[in-house]
Amino acid sequence: MNVRFLSCLAMSVFLASASSNPLRSQDPAPTVPPRDQFFSGIVTALTETSVTVTRTVLGKESTVRTFTITPETHIVGKPKTKSRVTVRFVPDENGDRAVRIIVRGAPQPKKP
Repeated sequence: MNVRFLSCLAMSVFLASASSNPLRSQDPAPTVPPRDQFFSGIVTALTETSVTVTRTVLGKESTVRTFTITPETHIVGKPKTKSRVTVRFVPDENGDRAVRIIVRGAPQPKKP
């Protein structure tokens, strides 16, 4: 009697643990909109539809990024070539799209 009870108990535990993993659906996971990212540097090229910003870090190579300007892009200040800016952007299928451009002030003059 005891052996039969233990074997039934073991079998029920086995079956319960085997069926505890629910079936997963085949639907793809919902897409999450891309998060905003930031890039700061000096404007090296500026057109009506794009801005190119170069960031230089001491001891590393310069990083150059070009951002698309759309009618939805919010610009704070008047960006010009050689002005310091911070660009909030979103990666897009056509490249990086600028969401907001903030001009950070006049560039520091170089010391002789």
